[in-house]
Amino acid sequence: MKIRRTLLASAATVGLMTAGIASASAHVTVEPDTTAAGAYSVLTFSSSHGCEGSPTTSFTINIPDSVADAKPTVYEGWDVKKVEEKLDEPLTLEDGSTITKHVGQIVYTAKTPLEDGYRMAFEVAMQNPEKAGETLAFPVLQECEKGQTDWAEMPAEDQDPHELESPAPTYTLTKASEEGHHAASDGEEDGEDLAEAGREGDDASQIPGYLGLAAGVLGVVLGGIALSRTRETSR
Repeated sequence: MKIRRTLLASAATVGLMTAGIASASAHVTVEPDTTAAGAYSVLTFSSSHGCEGSPTTSFTINIPDSVADAKPTVYEGWDVKKVEEKLDEPLTLEDGSTITKHVGQIVYTAKTPLEDGYRMAFEVAMQNPEKAGETLAFPVLQECEKGQTDWAEMPAEDQDPHELESPAPTYTLTKASEEGHHAASDGEEDGEDLAEAGREGDDASQIPGYLGLAAGVLGVVLGGIALSRTRETSR
């Protein structure tokens, strides 16, 4: 009986976990490869279902006003376009210049509607704003053959986002890392140093070989001279 109760409890736990996973996967999500403020990041937007089972026809990603530019990845089977929008307030860039327009939307349109249950994932490259602690929201409009879902809900203060039916994909900027900014250049310099050291090591390793070859040649010459003198003496 104890074994049976344990098995039933385990099955119930697995069922709840599966339901939780299914609920989480039903949402449109965004996964940045870095959340560091000021860093260049590639964002992956994904979803695996349509509008109550209806095939997806288009996927519109809204870009926050604090992001100056966004570059979408091109995919076979999808048309993509960038929609420029006027900013409510001018945005100051790192070089001190200001812009009054930016890429406000990225629209992916399916050449053939994507059936429900198939995962779609779109990558968008951009530079994170400089303000650590800022939460970036990317409302997404998913249009289908029948109906649409506007993933744009934002949680109220102290509200769990999982309680929302159609939450907007979001992430929060973390503190900028100086090491991250210099990692590429430092790596290149380290690589060059290692390559130079390798070349010097190769040159040094060849010296004993050259010395050995020279000694061998000298030995042959001296041997020849000795042989010649021996022949002359014998005569």
